[in-house]
Amino acid sequence: MSDRLYIFDTTLRDGEQVPGCQLNTVEKIQVAKQLELLGVDVIEAGFPISSPGDFNSVVEISKAVTWPTICALTRAVEKDIDCAAEALKWAKRKRIHTGIGTSDSHIKYKFNSNRDEIIERAVRAVKYAKKYVEDVEFYAEDAGRTDNEYLAKVVEAVIKAGATVVNIPDTTGYCLPEEYGNKIKYLMEHVDGIDRARLSTHCHNDLGMATANTLQGVLNGARQVEVTINGIGERAGNTSLEEIAMILKCHKGIGIDTNINTCKILPTSRMVSSLMNMPVQPNKAIVGRNAFAHSSGIHQDGVLKNVQTYEIINPKDVGVNDNAIVLTARSGRAALKYRLEVNGVKVDDEERLDTLYKQFLVLADKKKEVTDDDILMLAGADKTASHSVKLDYLQVTTGKGFKSVASIGLDIAGQKFEESSTGNGPVDAAISALKKIITKNMTLKEFTIQAIDKGSDDMCKVHMQVEYDGHIYYGFGAETDIVTASVEAYIDCINKFRN
Repeated sequence: MSDRLYIFDTTLRDGEQVPGCQLNTVEKIQVAKQLELLGVDVIEAGFPISSPGDFNSVVEISKAVTWPTICALTRAVEKDIDCAAEALKWAKRKRIHTGIGTSDSHIKYKFNSNRDEIIERAVRAVKYAKKYVEDVEFYAEDAGRTDNEYLAKVVEAVIKAGATVVNIPDTTGYCLPEEYGNKIKYLMEHVDGIDRARLSTHCHNDLGMATANTLQGVLNGARQVEVTINGIGERAGNTSLEEIAMILKCHKGIGIDTNINTCKILPTSRMVSSLMNMPVQPNKAIVGRNAFAHSSGIHQDGVLKNVQTYEIINPKDVGVNDNAIVLTARSGRAALKYRLEVNGVKVDDEERLDTLYKQFLVLADKKKEVTDDDILMLAGADKTASHSVKLDYLQVTTGKGFKSVASIGLDIAGQKFEESSTGNGPVDAAISALKKIITKNMTLKEFTIQAIDKGSDDMCKVHMQVEYDGHIYYGFGAETDIVTASVEAYIDCINKFRN
């Protein structure tokens, strides 16, 4: 009989800490419901004490989701735990996730404390959380750089205090796979009462070893993994849910199963990517657009003769449909709605579907074939409909040997504004004209352009960071025209600091 591995998804907490990827409550509920369909066991819904928005998201996700456990993060502080318990009151299954740093670096520089006091604070936090919920998870932050003997003392103490799950994070992504696996093995062999709790992995990808470290943790006794969709997360990200799920599915000899419905992986990946405006790298394992593409002649020949020569995963196992409906200007609303739903975007509102369909037809007239990425861009861009600042028109003249000239028209809360400007290129000219209308002291900090497929008629995505009044705002634009996408991204930033 196979062992059971519990999947703890932290896309909505650790994943959402990525700059520019914040979701509103409605979007978080949409992701949470998709995670439930995917088969996730635990959803970390947020850090309630951190903001009213996070608190409300935990409340509403608790109401919206039925069978997964809803988890709320806290520090080892009583007011954090009180707040988490209040946010979780509607959850059918609830968990408080509390903890404290245990490495010598954290103890000395973060807490100005000592080892004995840290254990006391850890035990006190777990006991306090147990007053509210039976299911309490403790995290030993920076466990990856905590010496094993002291870490075992911490783990033993919090289990005696009532912790049901103990999280062993490689917070900085520093550990080597063998080192992390040995850490889990040491705890399994040296902690008295380890059978009364479940060890959990939480690995970051700073050195590209998050998945390898997580797998080694599982092979050495961990039975919960903390993961995110597409591996998103702070800095270089977290362990990818899809990678762990498919490793265990492909390597059945390991003898460990998850509850993940792998056919829902791609729609979930696309939904998260679209809502967070966070592109998936083309060569990303499992969910990248090239994951099942074969360009080498030798590979193509082998696949045509027998698909197993170069494919270890059946694309349909992760939700890739070989017989995808191709969208063109002759496709109807039903086809558009179907492709959106396949990619994790549900459109039940007929008015919104009509709006998206009109935008789709405009795009389809520009392109021979509209891809899934294109329609996801449309669905993402559709969120800008309620913005107070909108682009009415943009005209740019550019060429070699003379300065670019741009004319722009904006609709600001119903009022029309027009301006023109020159610049060192079409994007610079367009943004200079825009800034003549929006007379704010804004500084462009980062500007990234990404083509989502290939070809001169391709849809492109532009991500921007703009600084205003000491704060950084993140904007996103998608268009077949790079200059227009750039202006839309800049306007997206403006709308965020105007709100």
